[in-house]
Amino acid sequence: MRGVILLLVTLMATSHNVSAFSFVPSHTSIRDRSSVQSSNKSASRKSHNILSMKVSSPPPYPVRVTVMGGGNFGIALASVVAKKGIPTTLLVRSEEVAEQINEKHRHPKYMKDIALPRTVRATANKKTALSDATYIIHAVPVQYTRDYLNTVKDAIPPNVPILSASKGIETSSLGFMADILKECLGEDRSYAFLSGPSFAREICEGVATAVVIASEDLMLADDLAELMAGEDFAVFTSRDVIGVEVGGAVKNVIAIAAGMCEGLGLGTNAMSGLVTRGCGEMRRLGIYLGARPSTISGLSGVGDTFGTCFGPLSRNRQFGYRLGKGETPEEIRASMTEVAEGVDTSIALVKMIKKRCKGYRLDLKYPILFGVADIIEGNMRPLEGLKGLMNFPTRMENYDERF
Repeated sequence: MRGVILLLVTLMATSHNVSAFSFVPSHTSIRDRSSVQSSNKSASRKSHNILSMKVSSPPPYPVRVTVMGGGNFGIALASVVAKKGIPTTLLVRSEEVAEQINEKHRHPKYMKDIALPRTVRATANKKTALSDATYIIHAVPVQYTRDYLNTVKDAIPPNVPILSASKGIETSSLGFMADILKECLGEDRSYAFLSGPSFAREICEGVATAVVIASEDLMLADDLAELMAGEDFAVFTSRDVIGVEVGGAVKNVIAIAAGMCEGLGLGTNAMSGLVTRGCGEMRRLGIYLGARPSTISGLSGVGDTFGTCFGPLSRNRQFGYRLGKGETPEEIRASMTEVAEGVDTSIALVKMIKKRCKGYRLDLKYPILFGVADIIEGNMRPLEGLKGLMNFPTRMENYDERF
């Protein structure tokens, strides 16, 4: 009888997406956390062997998630977590905005037609939002991240893991999000990074989406994957943080180039070739910086590039399209309500390549990345830049594999 009861409990527990063994209170140290989880993972594996299925159940203590950043993507990720029945706090800048979200369950500015789950609560009070958080999701644009973190870091409890959903390179430090987070919040906590083809509106509308979460702490990546995964939101994991970050930054720049190609009316052939060659530059840079080729060809690299270059909801593609139609970067920025991360990232990316990548004629190794930066800075016009790419010297498709 006891065996039958155990089997029934186990079968009921599998309906949950959150592992009972993978959660440890946020206030435990990283060392204690690893020790506890190692023991629990062992127990989980034994159950798996007995029942030939994954044993899972609700976490043994209340999980609370705070999302920092009330833009489209912050709203989307808050919705993903809240739909799992987990209390979710959205930390916004304005108390007025918070009140409207709490009363009407809609953001007054972003995706106003999208109803938010009632388990999403908003506040502009950083202590209220962060003091009891089990996990914190960071969804503030890269160029504003450092200043933002400096205003909230004193309210973030020690050891609480941070999941970053921001993509790009900081123009001042030429660092990725992993660098910024560690510099601002210290290295004594675990960090994870979410990327992949994931438009905020489609996530909120329940359209099938697949992303990857990378972390040097794979237990954290697994925990976050189980926390967020649902019927319409698939989450894979990786240890390749630099690969995920390179893909997330470079794809936005390629999308600007793709948008310019469309704006100039150069056709599908030209755009397909441009995007493919851009992915080649992404792969080359990623491998140089230590990324795995499989990560670049996965969701956070090629996958996110396809979505951003060809998707109608892409801000970076739209920015490039308007450049191709003759508008200036200043005119486009003045009319946009949200940030196109690829604009600043394109300039920072070229500076980072010149600083960190050694070798002859870097502009020949990264012609698309360098070309987009030149156009953004006003050194050439879109048509001139794209024609230059078409007149590039004939060589092997992948010259770095010629031996």
